[in-house]
Amino acid sequence: MKRLILLRHAKSSWDDPVTRDYDRPLNAKGKRAAETMGEHMRGEGLEFDAVIASPAVRVAETLEWFGKGYGERIEPEWDRRAYLASDRTLLEVVQEADDAIESLMLAGHNSGIEDLLLFLVPDKKGDKLRAAAEEKYPTGTLAEMTFEVEHWADIAAASGKLARFVRPRDLAEDLGPDPV
Repeated sequence: MKRLILLRHAKSSWDDPVTRDYDRPLNAKGKRAAETMGEHMRGEGLEFDAVIASPAVRVAETLEWFGKGYGERIEPEWDRRAYLASDRTLLEVVQEADDAIESLMLAGHNSGIEDLLLFLVPDKKGDKLRAAAEEKYPTGTLAEMTFEVEHWADIAAASGKLARFVRPRDLAEDLGPDPV
């Protein structure tokens, strides 16, 4: 069995005067959300063998703050293909993972992260977790899927089971959407 954990980068700062989207950092709320998500994963005993991540600044900072909460430094394999990638490109990245890895975390961006989850998890009536993911996959959100396969290359459409879908606001009310 393979386990895939999808982590969307935490809330980034639109106030920072960067010249490229790639260089946009997290804002204070995003840092808190990433650290809180790491604490939650540690508390749940959710482990991973490897991390593949977009090298964008906001993803790198998400993993840095996530690691603080998780209690260990996250050392990802940076993959430029994951930067603003489509679900199909992200699927290729996952399918190329070493089969010695049983649990893989993929950290990146929407809409690719959300679309990948919706592509891999069948739409079954009454699946509240999938329905929540389909409604919105907010920044800082973590999803865990399992697959009854031995090889990452065998992961295909509708072959996964969504085991958890956790948004920062599920862990702390002040990490929810900003008031309008």
